[in-house]
Amino acid sequence: MAIALTQLVKTLDQWLEPGQVKDYCPNGLQVEGRPQVRRIVSGVTASQALLDAAVLAKADAVLVHHGYFWRGEDPCVRGMKRRRLQTLLEHDISLIAYHLPLDIHPQLGNNAQLARRLGLTIEGGLELNSRQPVGLWGRLEQPLSATQLAERLETELGRRPQWIEGRAEQIETLGWCTGAAQGYIEHAIARGLDGFISGEISEPTVYAAREGGVHYFGAGHHATERYGVQALGQQLADQFDIEHCYIELDNPV
Repeated sequence: MAIALTQLVKTLDQWLEPGQVKDYCPNGLQVEGRPQVRRIVSGVTASQALLDAAVLAKADAVLVHHGYFWRGEDPCVRGMKRRRLQTLLEHDISLIAYHLPLDIHPQLGNNAQLARRLGLTIEGGLELNSRQPVGLWGRLEQPLSATQLAERLETELGRRPQWIEGRAEQIETLGWCTGAAQGYIEHAIARGLDGFISGEISEPTVYAAREGGVHYFGAGHHATERYGVQALGQQLADQFDIEHCYIELDNPV
């Protein structure tokens, strides 16, 4: 079957409510392609490799977490940007991207999906006194040592996390925020949590973890943000009886 592109984007906007989120990029339809959608390819980032795979898959639309037109970037269409846009336009493929709205969705979002994979019970938003928290905090089904948690992360995400040791002998309470959210460790410290997981790590994160006594796990930006877009694409496929294929591309960050 097929669905009108306008109806598909309208549905996604209803689910994710991008108008309620202050973001660093436009969310929703970024590049308009053919008016009917039968096949969607999803991926984490709208790289040239993903676009080329979408062309081979005869996709009508590409659904990603990291799209284009970020705040502060060079607006000129040349080089890498020209080649990417040319691929989409020549093959009449739409690009649909949701950034923070996909991170924070309570069921389909990256943070919620990561919790499912790790067996975490969500207790609430990570940030104190925030009306719209991005990160989450919760509890493991059973307390684990830091070594055991690192092993679970490696098993579930397919990469060994970078671990900075904290104080707790057993980890029960955790905060987490996928992607480049290492600064959110301050909220985990303020809540008195045993550990914190994000995608990326930066130099100050090491000292925050050591001095705050929180076990920190840098599990990979790409690795932690695979699952929201897969859940979103599958939800579309189930609701509208269209084809969906997630394409995994190696990214060590």
